[in-house]
Amino acid sequence: MINVTIENFETEVIATSHHTPVLLDFWAPWCGPCKVIGPLLEKVELDYEGRFKLVKIDSDQEQQLAKAFGIRSIPTCVLMMDGKPVDGFMGAVPEGQLKTFLDKHLPSADELAAQDSAEDAQALLAAGDPQAAIHKLLETLSHDPGNDDARFDYVKLLIETNALEDAAAALAPALAAIPRQLRFEALGNFLDAINFVMSDERGTWEPAQFDALIAANKRDFDTRLAKARVLMVGGMWTAAMDELLEIIMRDKTWNKELARKTFVAILELLTPPKPKAAQDAGKAAGGIELLGKAVVNEDPQAQLVSSYRRKLSMALN
Repeated sequence: MINVTIENFETEVIATSHHTPVLLDFWAPWCGPCKVIGPLLEKVELDYEGRFKLVKIDSDQEQQLAKAFGIRSIPTCVLMMDGKPVDGFMGAVPEGQLKTFLDKHLPSADELAAQDSAEDAQALLAAGDPQAAIHKLLETLSHDPGNDDARFDYVKLLIETNALEDAAAALAPALAAIPRQLRFEALGNFLDAINFVMSDERGTWEPAQFDALIAANKRDFDTRLAKARVLMVGGMWTAAMDELLEIIMRDKTWNKELARKTFVAILELLTPPKPKAAQDAGKAAGGIELLGKAVVNEDPQAQLVSSYRRKLSMALN
């Protein structure tokens, strides 16, 4: 439990809520019900062993914060996650009701263990130990099979380390899900390209061999697709997309729109991950001005993806 003011609100609430849910307790010294629920909140925080952080805000002293959250009576509790309020309640509720409220939103113990394993995996990967990272991600999935972020990273690492059969097996549940996530479709498309390069004789061709056939027949889409797949596997993403665009501009529906689907898969694989703490620069919950303005520059990789999204849109219209 920590007391928070406008001065430390950004650090203790907004920033913290991006990795740990924060429960705000708006109270006042004169409030009788506040004296009832306050100790209960502290007890439950201890019971939940780090699953959330309790923050107390004196609504008399911190009227700007109380106004920003629209507090009309106290005690009022507001749950913050990812920098935003997600739910709340008023009054001195009993312990059972409080725990029901928290359990509706907080990650379970298994999910927290999975998060810890996933963070360990990223650290191992950054340290240059992909095999240990794979083991940690598998551990994450054993705790939380529905952790899509861990499954995506796990399959991607398996592909990068050439464990293709394991990658296909780990990807299968995600491809069977309804609705199917685009990022998993992208990994499936990339696996298809790798399997093509490994099994088809054209997988070893030089670019000139493809270009000779294409020069003789601009609508030789099968050759163009084969070339694009070879370029994908070789990490020449823009050249692959340029080849796929040639197919799309000539025949958008060829082979059940396979060229478009492959192009979209590349865009998905190239798209940088969104930062966890993305929010309006200099603003906290309720639009409170806490920091100076920040200039946000688009990442070069994001610029590349945006550019090719526009090219695809123009080709389809």
